[in-house]
Amino acid sequence: MRSAFMIWPAAVLGLLQLLNGLFMLLAPELWYHSIPTVPATGPYNPHFVRDIGCAFAAAGVSLVWLARDARAWPAALIGSLFLGLHALTHIWDLLAGREEPAHFAIDTVLVIIPAVWALWLAWPRQKLS
Repeated sequence: MRSAFMIWPAAVLGLLQLLNGLFMLLAPELWYHSIPTVPATGPYNPHFVRDIGCAFAAAGVSLVWLARDARAWPAALIGSLFLGLHALTHIWDLLAGREEPAHFAIDTVLVIIPAVWALWLAWPRQKLS
């Protein structure tokens, strides 16, 4: 039996990612202006926000699925891969001087930590054959 230590974090993180994705899909301009660091990344583009919202929603669904069924780890790992690559993009932008350190502090909470957390949750716990 899986422990609540793995189930609840996957469910909560998955729901948060899913809700973020739905927010991006249903109210892209409101989402754009609600996240303090987003306007500094460039002008508002509703199509682009919705595209990324699809990826967040898919990542969220994969983590919720993992919370319900441990066999969903491959889907959760792929969903978490998006979150991890997204986090690496923010790290790269900081190192390249395209992101302010103050913005990166916010991104650490909103982007980096959830990505690491998702990858840790999705990583298979048993030896693969």
